Amino acid sequence: MSMESIELQDCPFCHGPGVLEEEGGWCLYVQCLDCGCHTAELSFRSEEERQEMARRAARSWNLGKVIYPGPGD
Repeated sequence: MSMESIELQDCPFCHGPGVLEEEGGWCLYVQCLDCGCHTAELSFRSEEERQEMARRAARSWNLGKVIYPGPGD
């Protein structure tokens, strides 16, 4: 499974586009390109864990389990 094949719904707050981000080769999360809300960072140590964490981040995003920084943050 490739990262590009993971489907993401629109942002649960602003309906903007979500994108799967990788941070420093150790964690993944999904973030809205418009309002900045995001899922929790999910760490990984191997390619297998990376794939699983990508699926988990997408699942959390698609269920609306996100952190919204709010105005001014």
